[in-house]
Amino acid sequence: MSNLRLIARLDVKGQHLIKGIQLEGVRKVGDPHDFAVRYYQEGADEILYMDAVASLYDRDMLLKIVERTAQDVFIPITVGGGIRSLDDALTLLRAGADKVAVNSAATLNPGLIGEIAGKFGSQCMVLQIDAKQKPTGGWEAYRDCGREHTGLDAVAWAIEGARLGAGEILLTSVDREGTRRGFDIDLIRTISDAVSIPVIASGGMGKIEHLFDAVLTAHADAVAMAHVLHYNQLSLSDVRKAAQTQGLSVRTLAQEMILV
Repeated sequence: MSNLRLIARLDVKGQHLIKGIQLEGVRKVGDPHDFAVRYYQEGADEILYMDAVASLYDRDMLLKIVERTAQDVFIPITVGGGIRSLDDALTLLRAGADKVAVNSAATLNPGLIGEIAGKFGSQCMVLQIDAKQKPTGGWEAYRDCGREHTGLDAVAWAIEGARLGAGEILLTSVDREGTRRGFDIDLIRTISDAVSIPVIASGGMGKIEHLFDAVLTAHADAVAMAHVLHYNQLSLSDVRKAAQTQGLSVRTLAQEMILV
């Protein structure tokens, strides 16, 4: 089994790091670059930047944030939000991103998944799925930061995205995001067991036991954390040590030192 990846998720709006509940009601937290550097120094395996309003505002600020972070952070950087074309992906990769996460544009034009994977490699193409529970059961994939229906079944969409060339799936439960009530275990497990590509669990982590549930019960390959890190409720060192006590395969201290 590959190492469990511990990912720091940073949602940005303009020049600010923000945090909300269920992708709404956001509050400013600080400078995203400073937080990214801190998480890198604390041993994060990856940095995930999500532009919360990319479809509404100019992209220049995000590019500047990515460029600045890439100069000081030497772990993979994934960037999502408002990526509509190969050119958008290329611009972010040139700015220093290692991977791009695509949601809205892929739901409208599924062929974009294959275009990005074909041009830059599947490892670069992350399918972002923001899912909500349906009253009738199952989950629907949403676009535009969880605001717009797609009509797509989240599980079927994950399977199709993998078939089209996505290298991994960033799976966020909109219902759980920012609540600190734990991940949607049924959602993560259903999709993780349905696809052969890695699944990143996002949305809902409030304590270390939630990570254990996502990995040991729901079979996630990586966990994205935001609130618990931003507000110092857990440190990445604490998370890594706790994961090791559960026998989970994570990067060792010696490997961390090589990256610093």
